Amino acid sequence: MEPRSPKISFTIMNELVLPNDTNTLNNLMGGRLLHWMDIAAAISAQKHCNSIVVTASVDNVSFKNPIKLGDVVSIEAKVTRAFNTSVEVRMDVWAQNIPSGTKVKSNEAYYTFVALDANSKAVKVPELVPDTDEEQVLYEGALRRRQLRLILGGKMDPDDATELKALFFAAKQ
Repeated sequence: MEPRSPKISFTIMNELVLPNDTNTLNNLMGGRLLHWMDIAAAISAQKHCNSIVVTASVDNVSFKNPIKLGDVVSIEAKVTRAFNTSVEVRMDVWAQNIPSGTKVKSNEAYYTFVALDANSKAVKVPELVPDTDEEQVLYEGALRRRQLRLILGGKMDPDDATELKALFFAAKQ
């Protein structure tokens, strides 16, 4: 399918943490947050690809701050790079306590999605054109993150990871 625009696809999703979303400490359960993150990232990926997408990988997700019962969770998801049939999506997760006016960053993560046609076959995705300096940094880092994912998943030989090797050789000099 042809792209609507090669610009960055950005999604903000909000959820209210209710009692059924929490553990016995009244903190948001991690699995519930991962579910919400998957939805937000998929929306962003689908906007970019203009097709159905499926989750291919989830990078390390670290929980920096707990999210409490009654907090509003805001998930900011944006496509950072498009490859042949896949896209990488970065997410930043914020927890806001509206009565107190506090807002803290809770998580960040990268998810990868593959675009599919109606027959569940992978399809080519539109390129992505970064505009800002921040988008350019995320775009450039996406290739290294992709190579690391492929190595860890047994789909790439470490000797073939040219971007990662260049990073380590540059650090030695």
